[in-house]
Amino acid sequence: MSPPSPKGLEEARIERSPSDEYDYGDSKGLGTHNGPNTDTQRGLSSRQLQLIAIGGCIGTGLFVGSGATLSMVGPAPLFMSYLAMSSVVWFVMNVLGEMTTYLPIRGISVPYLIGRFTEPSMGFAAGYNYWYSFSMLLATEVTAAGLIIEYWTTSVSVGVWITIVLVVILLLNIVAVSWYGEAEFWFAALKILAIIGLIILGVVLFFGGGPNHDRLGFRYWQTPGAFNPYLVPGNTGRFLGFWTAFIRSGFSFIFSPELITTAAGEVESPRRNIPKATRRFIYRIFAFYILGSLVVGVTVAYNDKGLLSGVANGGSGAGASPFVIGIQNAGIHGLNHVVNAAILISAWSSGNAWLFAGSRTLYSLAISGQAPGIFSICNRNGVPYVAVLVTWVVGLLSFLNLSNSGAQVFYWFTNITTVGGFINWVLIAIAYLRFRKAMTFHGVLDTLPFKTPLQPWGSYYVIFIVSLLTLTNGYAAFFPGKFTAADFLVSYIVFAIFFLLYVGHKLWYRTPWMTKVADIDVFSGKEEVDRLCENDFDRQPRNWLERVWWWIA
Repeated sequence: MSPPSPKGLEEARIERSPSDEYDYGDSKGLGTHNGPNTDTQRGLSSRQLQLIAIGGCIGTGLFVGSGATLSMVGPAPLFMSYLAMSSVVWFVMNVLGEMTTYLPIRGISVPYLIGRFTEPSMGFAAGYNYWYSFSMLLATEVTAAGLIIEYWTTSVSVGVWITIVLVVILLLNIVAVSWYGEAEFWFAALKILAIIGLIILGVVLFFGGGPNHDRLGFRYWQTPGAFNPYLVPGNTGRFLGFWTAFIRSGFSFIFSPELITTAAGEVESPRRNIPKATRRFIYRIFAFYILGSLVVGVTVAYNDKGLLSGVANGGSGAGASPFVIGIQNAGIHGLNHVVNAAILISAWSSGNAWLFAGSRTLYSLAISGQAPGIFSICNRNGVPYVAVLVTWVVGLLSFLNLSNSGAQVFYWFTNITTVGGFINWVLIAIAYLRFRKAMTFHGVLDTLPFKTPLQPWGSYYVIFIVSLLTLTNGYAAFFPGKFTAADFLVSYIVFAIFFLLYVGHKLWYRTPWMTKVADIDVFSGKEEVDRLCENDFDRQPRNWLERVWWWIA
């Protein structure tokens, strides 16, 4: 089919999507609203967005969770899994960067993009999948923060620490977005300094620069070995170790690319700042995750007694962190407390980011008509405070960890979020392919303000790899003698949840199975965004100092 005529193109700019229930409105919001204030404000600066982009990605998955993976499969699979997952995350980040830079309207979210470029029911299911996942991740990080504090003292109930962390996170999110942005900027800066410091320390210990002058090299890769065969011996066990690490590495990365899209509607100069954050993401991922996982494998053996003890005791506190164990083994006194404080900041920061992301997802659902309108109400500072409060309340599930049985239920929830994140990454790639086809159909693909390399092949790669990870994430439950109902449910119940959300919405609203490419709305909101962003690139740095700062910020 040939592209539409100029007249047809202009008509396409003003026509609605075929589904009348969903209003893809102008850049002031996703729809037309009456009554209470429902507009957020662009209160996030460039430097805040850059740190939010990477800060939310550095959580307890890297600082603590990597220890459990190391003890299970060995250092080589840990390193290879982070390398492989980084390639997946890079492509997810790129496609989100393209779509978000094109249409950074207020209230934008990843589910909104999925629904707009595929079909409404898919966007609805993805939206609630995102919302409850973000809420569960908030509870995960808050719980981790409480357990990390117990590294210093156990005389106070962990419930007290959980309460303090939750209250502070709520205050940072409910007053103004600038409060959240500034807090996350400094949280993320401290996390980045911590991981850089730990990587430098790992290099020093590698060459024998520690107090005992013991040159580690790749000693632990030789003895006890680079691989710890998983489930079965030999090469098959080594491959299963890598695949298990690949699946588990998802928890460290999951939902981190989405944070830029979530913040896009509230950031200044989005057409300039979103591409900057997107391009730099992969370099920071390489520096922090890939080098960080290499340091873990160099400084701690997979059969280290301290590591095995920490994992056996739950693997959520600082006692299970391979970084802390490596420092203690090197005989560096006092530094373990500094690292523990950094891990605490990391958990606190990630919880802060997940409350922001969850509340903005619920807000986006509300202003697109997929959630009650009360969740779209904002205070005078443009914060959707009702959505913030409701998402925060779900975070109270962190108190389940005060009982043993509750901790088991909570473990299920955290695993569900990882699988849910994988499903949404597949949907993001599908939405991007549909977006690209629609832009091509209307003859405007070349007008994209930001383009990334290796597309659309990168999207096909994401769909293939992440689909495999999602379908095989519970493969261990099918080995002889390994099957339990709990493990099976943890691995696959999210499919049932997503299916019920999707089919229920489709049957209720009678939406199309997939919006036709010719009917995909790629124009609503763009004209006003163009006006908003027309001066994004006008000002240029005046000297070398400004050029350096622009690269950093």
